[in-house]
Amino acid sequence: MLGKFFQKPEKEESERVPPGQHLAKGFPVLTYGATPRVSTEEWEFRVWGLAKPVTFTWSDFIALPQHDFTADFHCVTRWSKLDVKWTGIKVTDFMSLIEVDPKSAHIMEHCYGGYTTNISMEDFLREENFFALKVFGEPLPAEHGGPMRLVVPHLYAWKSAKWINGLEFLGREELGFWERNGYHRRGEPWTEERYSSAFGF
Repeated sequence: MLGKFFQKPEKEESERVPPGQHLAKGFPVLTYGATPRVSTEEWEFRVWGLAKPVTFTWSDFIALPQHDFTADFHCVTRWSKLDVKWTGIKVTDFMSLIEVDPKSAHIMEHCYGGYTTNISMEDFLREENFFALKVFGEPLPAEHGGPMRLVVPHLYAWKSAKWINGLEFLGREELGFWERNGYHRRGEPWTEERYSSAFGF
């Protein structure tokens, strides 16, 4: 299995690969449940909670400046992919469009298909985070979260929610789907924050 789908990092790559990870030869697709398929015509993105409620259409969103990003991608299931090339919109550019209550400290990411994952404001607002529209120059396929997903390179990939369609701003931490089912609250790869100690892992 290791030789066919995954490989150990070369010496020059090893410093970029977190503990316990192997490099994927392709770009694996892991999804819980059915893959949502949403056209850009019907796609919407909502903001609510401790923020002024607003709904964006696809046209609203893609009118923001788009940038190319190259980022490493680390999955909690122990594979990594280096130098993934994306095109998307900086989280910080999007945040300039909305009004958030200063009491907001956490966010619940909501997605088509009902998936949720939580993230702190501190982790969300980092300059390197972005909403991805393309991967390797092509429109983001549904299997990888298209038409749009969040990418948070410094955390395990389950925090980079696929099919994202909303942000709920919260005054305190609430747990998302995988976090309620045994995954770590934060998910930092370099310290192997894979699972919650509350579940005995």
